[in-house]
Amino acid sequence: MSLKNVRLEVMQFLEKDVDSLIEKYLIPIDSIWQPTDFLPNSEKDSFLNEVEEIRELSKELPYDFWVVLVGDMITEEALPTYESWLMDVEGVDQVGRNSWSKWVRHWTAEENRHGDVLNKYLYLSGRVNMKEVEKTTQYLIADGFDIGTDRDPYKNFLYTSFQELATYISHNRVAQIAKKKGNIKLSRMCKIISGDEMRHHNAYCEFVERIFKVDPSNMMLAFHHMMKLKITMPAHFLRETGQSIGQAFEEFSNTAQRLGVYTSKDYVDILEKLLVRWEIDKIGNLNDEAEKARDYLMNLPTRLTRLAERMKIPNEPYQFKWVEPAALKS
Repeated sequence: MSLKNVRLEVMQFLEKDVDSLIEKYLIPIDSIWQPTDFLPNSEKDSFLNEVEEIRELSKELPYDFWVVLVGDMITEEALPTYESWLMDVEGVDQVGRNSWSKWVRHWTAEENRHGDVLNKYLYLSGRVNMKEVEKTTQYLIADGFDIGTDRDPYKNFLYTSFQELATYISHNRVAQIAKKKGNIKLSRMCKIISGDEMRHHNAYCEFVERIFKVDPSNMMLAFHHMMKLKITMPAHFLRETGQSIGQAFEEFSNTAQRLGVYTSKDYVDILEKLLVRWEIDKIGNLNDEAEKARDYLMNLPTRLTRLAERMKIPNEPYQFKWVEPAALKS
């Protein structure tokens, strides 16, 4: 049997439990928070006063903070790309609408609120050039992305396990910075977004755990492939007006590292957490190739730590079109 057919058989075997996993990890629409819970109510007379409060509190936040918040929002707003990618994964039947496609749709519905609330907050803050932000968002969706997973569910679930934890870290750190600056509402907003990301991370981790139990060697080889390739951030193709694809990503990444929101050390920490979570050192019934892949994975954090320690991050902020320093001083 070909590897593709093995994966498809595993996905079909696991599908029986997906509905229960949706109940376990996703929250019913009538119970979960909505963007309006964190934004001024336009139906009330207090709306303008609440907007003014947002604008005043926003003045206390530094340039790099706004760059990171914009980049995080754009990443969340590129959701159509992620949904279309996952809908094309082997075993996800978007036509017949099986349980896997149900998961993707419900996960997408939860994720959709993140970009929505951040976009509205940025618009009301008066701190960013929204037209340039909107152009970058449209570019990111139009350019698409390639995360190196193809249609392989094993690689895709590895990617989402990693990436959901990375977004948890980023949103959680942004929440901490906002809180220190006295912006409690923004802090709560980013904190609750990070909570969603952690739930989603745990869900995808469980998908991977279940695959390890029924197809350990191929799952290990997929893990090895993704880490050797290196996990590509969803914002990897970020660009501003007049730039080529991906030209803005390095400076956005430098900004996030300078601010301490997401660093190269966090990348290593996530890998180490996944190795422990999936008990990679204890998995049995591996073939020779998968045993070698396991050895590579177990030694990888040490190698990546050495590389992270040698990285130099520029001290001077890059001038993004999204955020103009003059606006922050007003």
